[in-house]
This record gives sequence, C-alpha cells and structure tokens, in this order.
Amino acid sequence: MHEEIQSLIRAGRHCVMATAADNKPYCSLMAYVVNDDCTRIFVGTRRNTRKYQNLAENPLVSLLMDSRDQHRPQALTIEGEIEEIEQDTEKDQIREALVARHPELKSLLDSPDAAIICVRVKSVVFLNGLTDVFRQQIE
Repeated sequence: MHEEIQSLIRAGRHCVMATAADNKPYCSLMAYVVNDDCTRIFVGTRRNTRKYQNLAENPLVSLLMDSRDQHRPQALTIEGEIEEIEQDTEKDQIREALVARHPELKSLLDSPDAAIICVRVKSVVFLNGLTDVFRQQIE
C-alpha cells in the first residue's frame, strides 16, 4: 500500500463507516485502530445497533478517512469486508488497543453487548488534493 495512504490511515483517529441493508445506506462515525500494514482496521460497536444489524446482513463496507483540515486536503475511500473477532485473545488485544487510543470507548467496549469488528481492506481510492487520484486493489 502506498506510503501516503498508510500515513493518512495511521494519523487518523476517526472514520465514517458506510453500511447498507435492504438497499438503504447508513453512515456511522467510528473510532479505530489499525494493524501494522494498514490492511486490517478495527472498530468496536454494540450488537443492538442498526450498524451491527446492517453488518450482519451485508458484510461489505466503505470507510472514509480524510485530512480536511490540512493545507492540501486528502481523502481516502476504503472498500472492505468485515468479520467479527471471536477469538478471546485477539479480541482482548484489540480491545486494549482501542481503549488505549480512545479512552472514551472503555464503557462501550466493557459492555457484554460489545463486538470487535475487523474491516479487511479490499481496495482504496486516495485523493491527494483536488485532482490527484490513486486507486489500488489490495486483495
């Protein structure tokens, strides 16, 4: 993955996640953490949400990350597929990483209703400024 793309992903704290069910789109603001090569993005949510129900029905998502406050704005659209992290050791490690980066998530992630979701990056569209576009298939 392109270095500028990885830099934008790592620098960000929040993204917009677009889900869909019954042909109806839905967007959610999400705090995230990422693995070393930026191919897996982790978020937490509760199972009793519209977002989670949409993900259960349709595992395909789109994420939007941006640097709109910079002199040269950048935007990144990620297309991916989700999986819920079930394995306790991995789930605990990701939960700890999320809480370390986003302490405000602690009560949400401590809930018995909490789920840790992994977005496996399939492709990216990177807009650097207004006209410089870079597309890449990841998987």
